[in-house]
Amino acid sequence: MLPIFVIIPLGGAFLIPIIAKFKEEWAQVVANLCAGLLLLFSVASIFWLKTGIKVYDVGGWKPPFGICMVLDGLTVLMLLVVNLIGCMALIFSIGYIKKYTAPKLYYTLFCLLLVGLNGVVISGDLFNLFVFLEITSIASYALVAFGTEADELEAAFKYLVLGSVASTLILLAIGMLLGHVSTLNMADISRSLNFSTSKELILYCLALFMMGFGLKVALVPFHAWLPDAHPAAPAPMSAMLSGVVIKTIGVYALIRVVFNIIGFTPAISSLFIWLGIISMSVGVLLAIGQWDFKRLLAYHSVSQIGYVIFAIGLGTPLGIIGGLFHLFNHSLFKSLLFLNSGAVEYSTGVRQLDKLGGLSNQMPVTSNTCLVASLSIAGIPPLCGFWSKLIIIIAAFQANNIIGAIVCILVGMVTLASFLKVQKYAFMRKAEQAISSIKEAPFSMQLAMVVLAVLCIAVGLFFIPFVDSIIKPAAATLLEGTGYAKIILGI
Repeated sequence: MLPIFVIIPLGGAFLIPIIAKFKEEWAQVVANLCAGLLLLFSVASIFWLKTGIKVYDVGGWKPPFGICMVLDGLTVLMLLVVNLIGCMALIFSIGYIKKYTAPKLYYTLFCLLLVGLNGVVISGDLFNLFVFLEITSIASYALVAFGTEADELEAAFKYLVLGSVASTLILLAIGMLLGHVSTLNMADISRSLNFSTSKELILYCLALFMMGFGLKVALVPFHAWLPDAHPAAPAPMSAMLSGVVIKTIGVYALIRVVFNIIGFTPAISSLFIWLGIISMSVGVLLAIGQWDFKRLLAYHSVSQIGYVIFAIGLGTPLGIIGGLFHLFNHSLFKSLLFLNSGAVEYSTGVRQLDKLGGLSNQMPVTSNTCLVASLSIAGIPPLCGFWSKLIIIIAAFQANNIIGAIVCILVGMVTLASFLKVQKYAFMRKAEQAISSIKEAPFSMQLAMVVLAVLCIAVGLFFIPFVDSIIKPAAATLLEGTGYAKIILGI
């Protein structure tokens, strides 16, 4: 069943331009149907995994000779992240995208985005991972520029240039590994590197991967493109960028390469920890001074991804569980916040917090769901963000990383202050200049926001079974390390 995660959205991208010629509304029907099916299969993959890791050999060629697709604990987690947020973003788009022209092009690009994201997650060899990564990137560049205004085109151009630099670094690293071990299969590369004596070459490839994927994930100091791209993109695309894209072609690809191919070492651990600490600190300090709603959220993406990288960098079972759990939680509450910002801009035409006010009465659904997301990202119990941050802080103390634990706590406090500002200026205070005829967002937009808000609450209330069934199998994949090769190759 693994190829279906690529086949469904690819079929949708092919059909939408054709059927939209007869009736344009069918484009959104096909796109949402594809997203719904992908979400259904993603949930089903949880049960597929109970009978063991699945390897699909494309064309019947066994690895390492043929291309393979892999379903393990980490794959299941990322498929849920990609297709849950993708489905909610497309539901939100039903009402939102009416303000743009050429919706069939939007839905075609969105389906291609899902093709790339799902392909990255299930790929079992590095070159196919790179191909799907490029499909994701190209669709992202186009969707960021979809409004074709000057600032959107500028942001997309900056994203394209830095994304191309990142892709070049990643491709160079893959080419050097291919020249060294004569294989592209991830498991076979891992097995071959165990017998390699060229430690300098491996370190050089690791440095290239760190810079390339660091740019994709927007870690400090590689974050320059993100504060422009997030505000410029349509709100559903902003939700995908922050909630899914930077995690899949950035965090997921990086930790897959580091843990399951090259091998996690104390030096890599220190690098991850300090990159995480710097990112979470710099991101939140840049965010608190912002008045543009979406730009504020963009800087918080840098900060929250810092938590994930820091926790995974601890290298302990509890740290990895906390990091992966926060990765999932961040996809929920940050995607919801970007949808909230899109709903506010859709109804008011304004994105500056100091020009808003009084929306809690006029937009109650947007206001209440934004409050849930704000409390969750700030780590207020019993919402989902609290538990993942708590696990990360406990893991840091257990690993004797007192500085990191204190930074996590302080960053959480500044994050709370930042979102109290959002709640005060956008929703609670009385507007200085009333914006006439403000109405709540259309029903489809409300539905997507409510579902994500309910999930923020539900995952927080039932975090123990969620961690046991979803997060622990994903963490076990990383803790398996280069033993991943034995499982995939059957040796």
